Amino acid sequence: MDNSNITNKHKKECRKQDLFSFRNLLKAYYQCRKRKRKTVNASKFELDFENELLRLEKELTNKTYKIGNSICFVVTYPTPREIFAADFKDRIVHHLFINHIEKIWNKKFIHHSYACRKNKGAHEAIKDLRKTLRKISCDFSCPVYYLQVDISAFFMSLKKDILFDLICKHLKNPQLLWLAKQIIFHDPTKDFYCKSDKKLFELIPDHKSLFKVPCRQGLPIGNLTSQFFANIYMNELDQFAKHNLKIKYYFRYVDDILIIDEDPKQLENWKNQINIFLKTKLEIHLHPKKSKLRSIYKGINFVGFIIKPNYLIIRKRTISNLKRKLWQFNQFFVKKDYIISKNQLEKILAVINSYYGHFKHANTYNLKKSIYQKHFKKLEKYIVPANENFDYFELKSSHTTKNSFSKNK
Repeated sequence: MDNSNITNKHKKECRKQDLFSFRNLLKAYYQCRKRKRKTVNASKFELDFENELLRLEKELTNKTYKIGNSICFVVTYPTPREIFAADFKDRIVHHLFINHIEKIWNKKFIHHSYACRKNKGAHEAIKDLRKTLRKISCDFSCPVYYLQVDISAFFMSLKKDILFDLICKHLKNPQLLWLAKQIIFHDPTKDFYCKSDKKLFELIPDHKSLFKVPCRQGLPIGNLTSQFFANIYMNELDQFAKHNLKIKYYFRYVDDILIIDEDPKQLENWKNQINIFLKTKLEIHLHPKKSKLRSIYKGINFVGFIIKPNYLIIRKRTISNLKRKLWQFNQFFVKKDYIISKNQLEKILAVINSYYGHFKHANTYNLKKSIYQKHFKKLEKYIVPANENFDYFELKSSHTTKNSFSKNK
């Protein structure tokens, strides 16, 4: 046998063994820890994270790894939703898995698929969409229409067998296929810790709950893998839309689909063909009451923004969310002589800057100023604008608390 063939075979074997290596797990651990470091499970794991990762490496390599129990709870705003949050250890495995498979699928995804992808996201979607609208409308001088649709009960409707078959088409590594199977077919409703009042679960319709959907159907909302699996599932529609239907201006963010064209009849025809494809090939269907076919000049509500010909504004729900959070933060000060900690202020600051970071992509100077003046209230004592444009906020250099808090400490 040729020595070069032996060398290549050896390299392939090394790469296979390296998939679940301590090095890869450590990278996934640091990724996972970025936003979850202060949770109880993350703190417990961190106490002995090296040995925990070595144990996890052994379990994955020997295929003895078992998914732990999830934390189940209900969020009620803006609508009731059931969340299954994976255990911290399992989140590490999710990051490890995605780190490997995203290299394969990112080459297969279309350019205008924006969710859960590096260098994509909502802001990139808006940037591309605005360029497209200006181009197709000849600088907003011609009539143009848009079709916007989404999938009915999307995450709860996905069929696990179809998803796994789609993954098997392009993923040949037996270790990754084994892990994909563990994650996809795991049923979190069999082993979970409930963190919400049981009465809240009654607010969720049967077709939107993992407890009520048929066996081998539905993915838990709240997991990184579920978001990426959604892209793999919907990539089948993306390819059909681009290559079979020849749709030129097609955008997708998770299950929110937007198509631009000069002919409204063509848009209606595409909608019917898309729904047939979804029903026959993916066993899901369009939401019957969430379909829009309108002129682009009426504004397009997409990924948190309202896109108008000459300007961009923030969706009302997003603004309401921030006002509601600011009201909740100010409730800390209702209690007489309440002393807020540095840690609390840093968390509040992070939330506010997240919203204002979103706002800066739109025409929002007056909005940002108004929210600061009318809704910060007691927070103005501790949090101030970093510049005159209200681009972001900073903690005041110092203020007096029980712990003599100072920013420079």
